[in-house]
Formats: sequence, structure tokens, C-alpha cells
Amino acid sequence: MIIIDMQQGMQSATLPPRNNPTAEDMIARLHAAWRAAGHPVVSVRHISRSPDSVFAPRQSGVEFQFRFHPLAHEHVVEKNVPDAFIHTGLERWLHARGITHLVIVGVSTNNSVEATARTAGNLGFSTIVVSDATFTFDKTDFGGTHRSAEDVHLMALANLHGEYAEVMSCDDVLRRYEAGTG
Repeated sequence: MIIIDMQQGMQSATLPPRNNPTAEDMIARLHAAWRAAGHPVVSVRHISRSPDSVFAPRQSGVEFQFRFHPLAHEHVVEKNVPDAFIHTGLERWLHARGITHLVIVGVSTNNSVEATARTAGNLGFSTIVVSDATFTFDKTDFGGTHRSAEDVHLMALANLHGEYAEVMSCDDVLRRYEAGTG
């Protein structure tokens, strides 16, 4: 499981409205199931190059949210761009452990989640993006039309499904992995 950017800065009141208010609960369910089963967990955090960013080094926003804090033996990836594979060694780390199936959760659906899932699919990993364990924010499109976070989320999932990843719900992922067909 790859948990993307579940950092304190994602709770900032300065962010635009978001969708999927129960996403953190779904991530926590999957996180607990993965740990209980002894499956590898990779925690990704964004380290901004901009000193004014809430994700800049030495600011509280860069820290993991408490309930998603990695354990000492869990792998942490620090990235400076949306894609968790770029300049991080993540691909090498996964291959060294024989990991071929990925489950991706976190934020934001149309940015870091989508970028990471696209690369994972292009690299040949069997990739699942969990629809109710991801979320995003309102955004104005290139034509100037305001799009709700839910619209942005659903379009990002549509971009991924069938091309780079399989999009599934938290319940469906848990059923699949409990059945041993993950």
C-alpha cells in the first residue's frame, strides 16, 4: 500500500473545499488491515521546494498526520514533485522486495495520486486506486469553469481506470485481499 501525502498541511483551513470527507477513515481501515496482515506500507510525503509552502521543510504541515505516522520499519518516500516515483528510488525499492501489486490511497486524486498511479501502471505494476480512500479539492479548469472537488475527483479516477489502474472501493479492496486474490 502506498499512502500519499497524508500530511498535517492537508488539514489547512486555507485549502479549497474538498470532497470525500470520510477518506481518512477509509485510509485508516486499509492501513490497519495492511499492518495486521504484515503487508508492506509505503508512506509518501511531499517536501516543497517553495519556502512559503505549508509543505516546506521544518514546518508542521510537512509532518505526517498522527494516525498515518509510519512505523520505524515502514518505508518513507520524500518527493518534490507530484509523482512518488520521480527521483525517489521507489521503483527500485519495490522491485528489490518483489512487490508487483500496489494499492494507492491519499491525496490529491487529480495530482499526486493520479501522477503516481499513471507511472505505476506504465512501469507494469498491477495498480489499484481506492476511490473512497482518496480526495481532492475544488479547482477552476483551463477554460475558467469552476469544478467541484467531486467532479475533479471523478474525472481523475476516470482518467486512471482501465488504462493505468483499477479503481475500487475500500470494501472491495478489503474483500479481494481477504480472499487472497490481491
